[in-house]
Amino acid sequence: MTENTDRYTHGHHESVLRSHTWRTAENSAAYLLGNLRHGDALLDVGCGPGTISADFARLVSPGPVTAIDLSPEVIDQARESHAGLAFANLRFEVGDVYNLAYVDETFDVVHSHQMLQHLSRPVGALVEMRRVLRREGLLAVRDADFGAFAWYPDDKRLDRWMAIYQEMTQRNHAQANAGRHLVAWVRAAGFRDVRASSSNWIFHTPGERRWWGQLWADRVRESAFASHALEYGLSSASELADIAEAFEQWSRDDDGVFIAVHGEVLARR
Repeated sequence: MTENTDRYTHGHHESVLRSHTWRTAENSAAYLLGNLRHGDALLDVGCGPGTISADFARLVSPGPVTAIDLSPEVIDQARESHAGLAFANLRFEVGDVYNLAYVDETFDVVHSHQMLQHLSRPVGALVEMRRVLRREGLLAVRDADFGAFAWYPDDKRLDRWMAIYQEMTQRNHAQANAGRHLVAWVRAAGFRDVRASSSNWIFHTPGERRWWGQLWADRVRESAFASHALEYGLSSASELADIAEAFEQWSRDDDGVFIAVHGEVLARR
């Protein structure tokens, strides 16, 4: 087995988990929902705090949902957050996508949201995900395409944020524009009946702008984004402060819009 040495560009700062806990099956996996059946055995890879996983447990009940993440701390948080919910069919486990601890053909559905974009070997991960799918099993993957993100009004400081992020992910051997690569990666991993789609998150109401803008301002100041940018010599503390201020300024603009573009793929084993 190959050791997982990938470096997570975002890290697990509170500002990152703040966005992860906002995610639901409806706002992050709508492309999959019409294909789920009661009784399906589902694996959620890179589950984070497990909010999407919990929705899946409700939708496929009584089918079992296994939600895994490489971070023991994040899995502990997921277990604690969902301990009081009546989902007897949901369990959280520490797991590595490159070395899944399940026998061949265990699951009817394997799902992953915004994980492949952080991996150095996305095709290798998909091969392993395919291994644990049953015959005719369904793969569902969705990833952001940072290079297709759009915002208004224009701000050169936000352009710098994007340039830094793109170079940072390259340094981490990851792919910021993963959404456009999904079809090629899935086909290279041996899947068939590949169906692609795209959907967006859009932030434009005052509450949405305030939440998204402050979230990214905090990431730029305090998360792994900041530490990686400084470690790699991609930015300075003063520039990062300017970029954080740009996000906060954008959030206060009544005309402000931010569109986060995602690619999605459904495919069969």
